[in-house]
Amino acid sequence: MRGNRVSTPASKILRFGTGGYALDAARRSLSIATSGLQALEAQFQEPEFSATFLRAIDLIMKMRGRLIVTGIGKSGIVARKMTATLTSTGTPAIFLHSADAGHGDLGMVTPDDLVLMLSHSGESTELGPIIQYCKRFAIPLVAMTAQAHSTVAQAADICILMPEVQEACPNALAPTTSTTVQMAFGDSLAVSLMEMRGFSADDFHKFHPNGRLGAQLTKVRELMAKGDDVPMVQEGASLLDATIEMTRARLGGTAIVDKDGALIGAFTDGDLRRAVTGKQNLTELVGRFMTVTPLSVGPDELASEALHLMNEHNITLLFVCDRGRLIGALHLHDLLHAGVA
Repeated sequence: MRGNRVSTPASKILRFGTGGYALDAARRSLSIATSGLQALEAQFQEPEFSATFLRAIDLIMKMRGRLIVTGIGKSGIVARKMTATLTSTGTPAIFLHSADAGHGDLGMVTPDDLVLMLSHSGESTELGPIIQYCKRFAIPLVAMTAQAHSTVAQAADICILMPEVQEACPNALAPTTSTTVQMAFGDSLAVSLMEMRGFSADDFHKFHPNGRLGAQLTKVRELMAKGDDVPMVQEGASLLDATIEMTRARLGGTAIVDKDGALIGAFTDGDLRRAVTGKQNLTELVGRFMTVTPLSVGPDELASEALHLMNEHNITLLFVCDRGRLIGALHLHDLLHAGVA
């Protein structure tokens, strides 16, 4: 019947191949991939590999142009991902499809650039035109390959030798573990370059202004109410003055400041209800009912940290201070509307 799907229990999954189960194959694949990553990590313990890695880092840091990342097949797909990670973390990079290189795309490569070539076998014929171009115009070539005596390795100025790993494919044909290792190495390269450049969360936000990630890196000053939109009254104001100000600003509260503009208290809708319930005269000073030294944040705090503070203390309004002086107000709704979570 439509809408009544019956799931097949794991015990009823049919055998395949040599008689193993799909779950066994999945676990085996992950185990082999883990072994490959461990082999890559072990490479960094070897002096020769570490020295080669540092030479590549130094060359990339000193390049005046861009890092041209290239590869073919599955290595090409990894190269695309590596390019995306590098560009978003401060290293100018561009992907060059090896199959298109010999048909005009080599024109994107300049003498100021550096080519990073990915090839597990080191013998893909599509890479030939790029190698020749690099030699002709003295463009540095860094290779990532698992074959030390391959064409790519021999042509490279720097060869980063990937560990020989077992593919998870039962036929040892489909690139699986080898591409996992390539991907992990690309991430380690990007992170190392981030560290070298001192790439900060602010820098990251510049490259990720949209989406949830951008929202998490938004600063308080970008979302806060400022100027006349900030509700505030002087410390000598009455309950009525505070009520009028809260109604005007519609943020659910008002700040109380001293003559120098320093934040000394907060008065909220809840405080007003308690005062009215107690049959207080609205001419009484708001200072009697305010929260003394309320929570506040700085303008350069992350909006996500402000949200965490609100949730932790069960409040919906934070005032923003710079060196003690009130400069803004931040409401929970502003954070949620901006996608901060």
